[in-house]
Amino acid sequence: MDAKEKLLVIIGPTAVGKTKLSIELAKRFNGEIISGDSMQIYLGMDIGTAKIREDEMEGIPHYLIDIKEPNESFSAAEFQQLVREKISEITDRGKLPIIAGGTGLYIQSVINDYNFSDVTGDENFRRQLEQKADELGHEVLHQELLKVDPKSAADIHPNNVRRVIRALEIYHQAGKTKDEYENTGQNEVLYDTAIVGLTMEREKLYERINARVDQMMEQGLLEEVKKLYQSGLRGCQSIQAIGYKEIYQYMDGEISLDEAVEKLKQNSRRYAKRQLTWFRNKMEVKWFDITNVNNLSKKEAEISQYVEGKLQIKSNTY
Repeated sequence: MDAKEKLLVIIGPTAVGKTKLSIELAKRFNGEIISGDSMQIYLGMDIGTAKIREDEMEGIPHYLIDIKEPNESFSAAEFQQLVREKISEITDRGKLPIIAGGTGLYIQSVINDYNFSDVTGDENFRRQLEQKADELGHEVLHQELLKVDPKSAADIHPNNVRRVIRALEIYHQAGKTKDEYENTGQNEVLYDTAIVGLTMEREKLYERINARVDQMMEQGLLEEVKKLYQSGLRGCQSIQAIGYKEIYQYMDGEISLDEAVEKLKQNSRRYAKRQLTWFRNKMEVKWFDITNVNNLSKKEAEISQYVEGKLQIKSNTY
């Protein structure tokens, strides 16, 4: 049996310091970095997604940044495919692939044998459901889903007819709920993986998040969003991102700019809390608390030691 490809993953809540650590570890372990953030894929969305700038990369190659136009959709299944290809390419070059980011499901889908809904579509069944939705309303389909798959019904809004139909289609074809089907085999880890998690005391993290939002506004987030707004971009996956949807509300005249900024801070804090909960429940993570770290290089050495032991590789000490 072939040895599994090695993979280093750096996770943690927004604004905790993943980007800086990923650069340091890439230098230590001869690595190349794959963005694990579902929004950094979009062109022209730089400030609001805290996208790394070229001058911050220190010559380390970065992938899955700026690969989509803001009006294009992007799924976890597509991410899974692209990242797995990159992992193999980086490994073949004798480098260590490093995923750095915060979108939990996306990262889990790569590491584990995560089975996205490849149930073959049933055209006739789908057409019947579409017709029913047209004639009787979206709520009727959602009620059907509630009977057979309550979890999906809770997760999917009744107006998202496409996703409701897909969940019903999976149940119709596979005889399993969407969750049961997608989670088949998801506990099998496909890579020789070290997952490093950064965490810090909540109050300090929230201070960092608030400060980062203020910094984004100073850097020109309002102008960045205004360009997207004026280009006519509406109803897309990209502008549902935190940092964009709040300022769109301001542009639409629904709230003041101060309220938009406050809402952005609040949504970012809530997102950080959800990220931590998700990672703790779903992944085998080695956590490193950096709340009171004055000397980051000492913590980086501790993390490097863990990675060396877990992946059985040597770091470049410098």
